[in-house]
Amino acid sequence: MMLNQLRTFVACGAIALLLWLANPMAPALAASSAAIRAYDDAAIADLNFAGQNLAAQEFSDAQLDGANFSGADLRGVVFNGSSLKGANLANADFSDGIGYLSNFQGADLTNAVFASAMLLRSRFDGAKIEGADFTFAVLDRVQISNLCKHATGTNPKTGADTRESLECP
Repeated sequence: MMLNQLRTFVACGAIALLLWLANPMAPALAASSAAIRAYDDAAIADLNFAGQNLAAQEFSDAQLDGANFSGADLRGVVFNGSSLKGANLANADFSDGIGYLSNFQGADLTNAVFASAMLLRSRFDGAKIEGADFTFAVLDRVQISNLCKHATGTNPKTGADTRESLECP
């Protein structure tokens, strides 16, 4: 019961963040504290982001199929409506990130950290999730059910068991 309340609280916070980001004044407010690079509707030529610090970046409607984010710092990153089919996110840290309405089909999520990430309306069909940590992540029930069919391993960074982090039965 307490875990469901916490997930609801996290989801509400993530939605509030999305609404704040949609505010026309948000870019000015964000620019005053830190530069945030946005990749909106981007046709990104170089899809190699391996090991890079991309914390708090925005990838909205970006085509990132096959991109390499292995070992990248993706904490707080926003993938809104983005396609990451077959992308490599192995060992990436996507904690507190938003992956709303994004496609992670066939992506390599081995040992990735998705702690407290909001992943509603995203797809993970065929994704490799061995050792991935989804602790307190918010996902659609159908996606959780599908991920639980293949959930194995323990995340080497956080020590979280993949099945337990998804609350698999």
